[in-house]
Amino acid sequence: MEAICGADCNNCGFGKNNNCKGCKATGGCPFGKQCFIAKYILTGGKENYEAFKLQLINEINSLDIPGMPKINDLNPLNGCFVNLSYPMPNGENIKLLDNNDIYLGNQVESEFNDGEIIRCFGILANMNFILVSEYGANGDNPEIIIYKKR
Repeated sequence: MEAICGADCNNCGFGKNNNCKGCKATGGCPFGKQCFIAKYILTGGKENYEAFKLQLINEINSLDIPGMPKINDLNPLNGCFVNLSYPMPNGENIKLLDNNDIYLGNQVESEFNDGEIIRCFGILANMNFILVSEYGANGDNPEIIIYKKR
């Protein structure tokens, strides 16, 4: 399997278990939907995609979230790996993402960790939004810090 963006598809357990052929073989639709990263690269070139990614990193870093270190890179991530269920004020839990979409994201440890309790920030974005959440080990107790339309 090969990816248009350079992602390592061979280490994606989800794709292997769901007969994914990779985005090169599917014209940028590895999970049945158009991947925005592949579309960006196919229409504007890899250089424009890298410029977009840098702009997105700058937007995320400009949020100045207390305890969140600066982000240096964003990686393509399948929604099924990062689609956490967030508790809402009304007591319901909701998932905000689509398991079959690809997002740009990263995970960093909070600068406020004390050694006993480890919290991480999860950063996810696409052309339309930026989502920053905080959670414990294995995505436990997730909390939305910022959901911002772009």
